[in-house]
Amino acid sequence: MAALETPQSSTLRQAFGNVIKYESVIHEFDPYFNYRVTQFLTKNGIYDFWNWFDDRTWYPLGRVIGGTVYPGLTLTAGTLWRIMNSLNIPLSVETVCVFTAPIFSAFASWAAYLLTKEVKGVGAGLTAAALLAMVPSYISRSVAGSYDNEAVAIFALIFTFYLYIKALNTGSLFYATLNAISYFYMVCSWGGYTFIINLIPMHVLLCIVTGRYSSRLYIAYAPLVVLGTLLASLVPVVGFNAVMTSEHFASFLVFIIIHVVALVYYIKGILSPQMFKVAVTLVVSIGLIVCGAVLAVLIAMVASSPTKGWSGRSLSLLDPTYASKYIPIIASVSEHQPPTWPSYFMDINVLAFLVPAGIIACFLPLSDASSFAVLYIVTSVYFSGVMVRLMLVLAPAACIMSGIALSEAFGVFTRSIKFQLPGVTQNSPVNAGDTGNVMQNDVVKTEKSEDSLKERPSRKNKKKEKDNVERATVVPKTEKRLSVLPLEASVIAIFLLVLLGAFYVVHCVWAAAEAYSAPSIVLTSRSHDGLHVFDDFREAYGWLRHNTEVDDKVASWWDYGYQTTAMANRTVIVDNNTWNNTHIATVGTAMSSPEKAAWEIFNSLDVKYVLVVFGGLVGYPSDDINKFLWMVRIGGGVFPHIKEPDYLRDGQYRIDSQATPTMLNSLMYKLSYYRFVETDGKGFDRVRNTEIGKKYFKLTHFEEVFTTHHWMVRLYKLKPPKNRIRGKTKKAKSKASSKRSGTLKKNPWH
Repeated sequence: MAALETPQSSTLRQAFGNVIKYESVIHEFDPYFNYRVTQFLTKNGIYDFWNWFDDRTWYPLGRVIGGTVYPGLTLTAGTLWRIMNSLNIPLSVETVCVFTAPIFSAFASWAAYLLTKEVKGVGAGLTAAALLAMVPSYISRSVAGSYDNEAVAIFALIFTFYLYIKALNTGSLFYATLNAISYFYMVCSWGGYTFIINLIPMHVLLCIVTGRYSSRLYIAYAPLVVLGTLLASLVPVVGFNAVMTSEHFASFLVFIIIHVVALVYYIKGILSPQMFKVAVTLVVSIGLIVCGAVLAVLIAMVASSPTKGWSGRSLSLLDPTYASKYIPIIASVSEHQPPTWPSYFMDINVLAFLVPAGIIACFLPLSDASSFAVLYIVTSVYFSGVMVRLMLVLAPAACIMSGIALSEAFGVFTRSIKFQLPGVTQNSPVNAGDTGNVMQNDVVKTEKSEDSLKERPSRKNKKKEKDNVERATVVPKTEKRLSVLPLEASVIAIFLLVLLGAFYVVHCVWAAAEAYSAPSIVLTSRSHDGLHVFDDFREAYGWLRHNTEVDDKVASWWDYGYQTTAMANRTVIVDNNTWNNTHIATVGTAMSSPEKAAWEIFNSLDVKYVLVVFGGLVGYPSDDINKFLWMVRIGGGVFPHIKEPDYLRDGQYRIDSQATPTMLNSLMYKLSYYRFVETDGKGFDRVRNTEIGKKYFKLTHFEEVFTTHHWMVRLYKLKPPKNRIRGKTKKAKSKASSKRSGTLKKNPWH
């Protein structure tokens, strides 16, 4: 345990280092919504939380918060806050939210130790826990201020897997019940719970197909499906989806199969071989009929759905091209893009090279627990290759496999050194035999436990098995010596492994300090004249909060909706929930339209201010100009008059003099580059590395009201409609009456 203190303490320093460097602030965009919901929960109570209708989001539609959020994170932080206050520790809600993720990262390391211990022993468990405590992929979601669902969900994921393996190894109904409760907590915390309810049935089916069925397997799986599904349906955001969507059908199908197999094994124990064949034929026939009926019902239930009961994100995992073809709102999120090869080295570093060795070690010998670990790593590698966000699911699996590989390697090398030490040479055969027989004893004990659970042995059989175990412990001296590596090779190998671990620690500390600790709302950059801090986001939200009316509506791209509502306390049109594609397409259409048409759309939505993020002056790449094509695609998916080729010149996205007139006249272009030429006289965009095409223009329907210090956030106000002049109105009416009626006012939505 002392060896684990150094990496964990360094990781804790990195987890809390961002608080010391940047102050206690919440990171990213989604955590601000979670923080706002937690504030409401602690102030108004649980019942008001379930019934909360938020009229400050998705105007004019609103949103039922209690029925559309995963409440696990909010309820966890709210409970921690109440416990602290009951102990007379007066912490603010924000402080509790900031430090929830680091607290649960420690719990996740503990859960990783328990899970790996069940698979390969204590040594592998300690190593896996130390690796998970430092892995950059998990640190990105567990640093102080990362108040997102994954902060508690990864712990719930690992702990659920541990309880499943524990129930599988012991056959205990107690652990099986705890497994269902842990799964319920996972359902409350994150939509990734579908990974659990599909991975465990896959493992159960694998055990059945490979002839490893036992009563322990039934006890571990059946309560999870029955009790876990009932509990999951209690979560409002899930509800009847727990039994109605295709993501859950695999668990029900395997549930039927395991009952058929259990019935076959039961009949086999009470019938003669001849009667057993007849009974098996009957049982299998009935089982096939039941399975066919269930499949027919399921097919009928999902046939009416265009996605056959699958959610858009699930289809994106099964078919990586689905989102880009049919749901651009999902494809537009950077976390939903496939990762690059360097991102694997960045997020899991040397673990990528240790995972294959861990997989091989799991086959020596193969048990129910080790086969689950192999299945876990294989599926997580696939899903992480589809979506960069799911690197977070790969990280625990990679740490478990790497911990097994390092533990086995250290065991072999240290045993070889111990066998060849001069002072231990005489006793080495006995010691080596004792050490070398641990694995064989485990194999025999595993086989013995499996056989004893399939059929109850008599005392005579137990005595025979004991004799077999004692005979198996006798290993020839020549075999012991063959399993020992040369002394020099063992010493060099241990030195290289220690060097590899040191490199991993250095990389993890650097990644935690430089890449994953900086909050996205406060940006920094280094140059020859020192460190520069960009606090433009909070500057803009503060201006909105102090200089606008409480009921004013703010339009922006959906990325900034949560922050605007939480920090500026103003009503937004769209936010990061992205539940209504048409509403988001409306905002995208307005941003893609000319100024007058955009004003008509925003005015119809009662918008007062428009917020635009622009990084051309300071070189901030995640600005709205770089996201603009997604606005065009999403808007064009609902409103056909918005066409992406109109914004491209020969298939290229340009903002210079070669840009298309549609691009130069779009509202996004004008709001981003209005007065930009005044900064340097040229209008040079540092993100796109080019001079803008349209430098001098005036706004007719919008007026600039605020631009932050570094021009990163720009706020515009819609001008009121011009007063109609009486003479011009009469003249216009006379002209209109002279023409044929039929020219209607243009609909701003089309």
